[in-house]
Amino acid sequence: MAAAAPFDNRPGEIWMNGEFIPWSDAQLHVLSHALHYASSVFEGERAYGGRIFKLREHTDRLFRSAEILDMKIPYTVEEIDNACMELLERQGLKDAYVRPVAWRGSEMMGVSAQTTRINVAIAIWEWPSYFDAEQRLKGIRLDMAKWRRPDPATAPCEAKAAGLYMICTLSKHAAERAGYADALMLDYRGQVAEATGANVFFVKNGELHTPTPDCFLNGITRQTLMGLARDRQIKINERPIMPEEMAIFEECFIVGTAAEVTPVSEIGPYKFTVGNITTTLMNDYMATVQPKATAAE
Repeated sequence: MAAAAPFDNRPGEIWMNGEFIPWSDAQLHVLSHALHYASSVFEGERAYGGRIFKLREHTDRLFRSAEILDMKIPYTVEEIDNACMELLERQGLKDAYVRPVAWRGSEMMGVSAQTTRINVAIAIWEWPSYFDAEQRLKGIRLDMAKWRRPDPATAPCEAKAAGLYMICTLSKHAAERAGYADALMLDYRGQVAEATGANVFFVKNGELHTPTPDCFLNGITRQTLMGLARDRQIKINERPIMPEEMAIFEECFIVGTAAEVTPVSEIGPYKFTVGNITTTLMNDYMATVQPKATAAE
């Protein structure tokens, strides 16, 4: 398989600070505050059949994340939504990944950046399944991460902030080097939290169990999945989960915009089957995100 093109040299356009510009021209200075102090927030969205799934929810979260990081995005929610939809059309894509990002620029260098410009960009590209298709069908394998999700008193965990993903990168790198697809992270209390970029669910006796999102993102895909489970009258137990409890669970899956709904067969020493509830909810999710055909079509 040919290697994917590097992300600084791809065809098409990027929306940046109100303009559509050639992809390779979307650059920032090496002394941008975001590069040195992680003052950046972003979203990950997917388009299916030319429609961006839950676009408004994602844009609203981008603005909430920026507010938490004391950043005022100089556009309206509607302007960002419209830019995303127009860029998807200009890129000529139907099924794609959408990445809006906001960051502090290079006007000031130091911890304080009171008058630094808030920049905003949107990039859209083709992105297939986040995990290997064959692995995904039989359930991916997760390692146990060394790093833990932080106490909400020490980091803005309700924001989708770039700096919070440093330990995710470290954990995923270590897992991949050990032959796993991803890693499961505990939180600062030693409770089950999430994978490096996805929320986690377990199944026992026909019921779902999932950690309470009090120190990590309550993902939009997570909320969608819980709605689908309720539609099927599947009981959801949202609660603290200790790692040793994984020994009693029958099924496991992770959910996220990139991961969608991905079955898990193994987390460290714990084994799971790809069972009926996992496959049912996976199919329900894919049916939900795909645009519905109209009578005219």
